[in-house]
Amino acid sequence: MNKISQILLRPSLANNFATTMRTMPALATFPRWYSADAAAPPAALDKETLDKLVRTNKVVVFMKGNPQAPRCGFSNAVVQIMRMHGVQYDAHDVLQNESLRQGIKEYTDWPTIPQVFINGEFVGGCDIMMQMHQSGDLIEELKKVGITSELLKAEEAKDSTKK
Repeated sequence: MNKISQILLRPSLANNFATTMRTMPALATFPRWYSADAAAPPAALDKETLDKLVRTNKVVVFMKGNPQAPRCGFSNAVVQIMRMHGVQYDAHDVLQNESLRQGIKEYTDWPTIPQVFINGEFVGGCDIMMQMHQSGDLIEELKKVGITSELLKAEEAKDSTKK
């Protein structure tokens, strides 16, 4: 098990976002890295339109609310994970458009929101993101698309100061 996985699996860090943010204060000051919907998605959402939406950025999140004001605990958990990793992402508020809400569920054949896409591929919802975060797999998935996690950077900086 690598050091990052060990850190993420520590009960005090893996189960408590607030503790994580206190133990890594540099991460708490990051600007918000997302782009919310500037305009509502079109009323008719076919597969082609949804394909375009999930490919607008390396990471795309369909959620209830927006990253500044998530409207459910699961969406909030995904936002917190993204913040901890310092990920830039596009966010789409499914509460603003019922056709988007139903369309994305049909597109992925996944019944719940939030839904996270990395590099245009559906990853999962809150539970899967939490598991990936805790296991360190999220760091690896982000690395595959050219995103270096801020948690990894913080750990590397910590290790370099010990030497």
